Amino acid sequence: MIIAVDASGGEYAPHEIVKGAIKAAHDFNANIALVGNKSVLHVLAGKQLKKLNLTIVNASQTIGFHEHPMEAIRNKPQSSIAIGINLLKEGKASAFVSAGNTGAVLCASLFNLGKIDGVERPALASLVGLNRSAPAILIDAGANADCRPNHLLQFARLGNTYAQNILGIDLPRVGLLSNGEEDTKGNRLTIESHQLLKKSELNFIGNIEGNDIAKGTADVIVSDGFTGNIVIKTVEGLGDSFIKLRQSSDAYDGRQRLRGRALLADVGLGFLVKGIDFREYGGACLLGVKGNVIVSHGRSQARAIKNAIGLAKRTAERDICQIINEVTNA
Repeated sequence: MIIAVDASGGEYAPHEIVKGAIKAAHDFNANIALVGNKSVLHVLAGKQLKKLNLTIVNASQTIGFHEHPMEAIRNKPQSSIAIGINLLKEGKASAFVSAGNTGAVLCASLFNLGKIDGVERPALASLVGLNRSAPAILIDAGANADCRPNHLLQFARLGNTYAQNILGIDLPRVGLLSNGEEDTKGNRLTIESHQLLKKSELNFIGNIEGNDIAKGTADVIVSDGFTGNIVIKTVEGLGDSFIKLRQSSDAYDGRQRLRGRALLADVGLGFLVKGIDFREYGGACLLGVKGNVIVSHGRSQARAIKNAIGLAKRTAERDICQIINEVTNA
């Protein structure tokens, strides 16, 4: 099993990507193919290429964050994203991890891998760790801004399968994100989606509100990609604020005589900081395409990349794509 990693994508590429890959190869015993500028990667990986299961695949082009995704994929066939996805398509890799241009990763996945039969819209499944006991899966986390009710029903089924096989939950509780728990609350999309979910075979518990996310009310939180992405970015912002507080050595020192880290521990927020830190989960899994694709945060550094590779390895080992194909076409 080889995990292809986009070594050119992300704000901290290639240095932090390589550091994360080296750590993952060591900690997870993972076979990793770094996709990027060959001469640069040889310098950065150095002697680790011989010590660990690391290889390099040359990619002479890079897609920037501000490039139009579709045009970039068409005009840059030698980009690290295009080549990484093709490794997956050709069976030379079992999964692909990228912290690069998310739109380009989505376009390359759709054009080069294709959708699993029966899946109308692939969706991003992101782990949200606001609850101490167990994280929840938010789907869609940003792949589809405009959706129809049948799309949300399919997202729920994709998320249900993912929760069963990655989180090990036999009967996941599926909740629909809305502005009220009553089935008449929400916009037209939410109200119509509620009716479809209520008639489905899923363990649908009804509508959930934003404050239910932290309570652990649902194992799978269903939303359109526009709303879901706002939720994810809000949680990430909250996490960044807590992390800055923890790292500030003089915060509250004068009045409370407690440093930032000690303060968080004192009020019981240490677990929350870890749970909402995107680096802990590594990335979101693109469900519904014919390949295991993990989309990482653009600001991912070594720890986030290491954990993204770990998630990719688990996803590939448990053959999520094949399971989704079997469930969708049963």
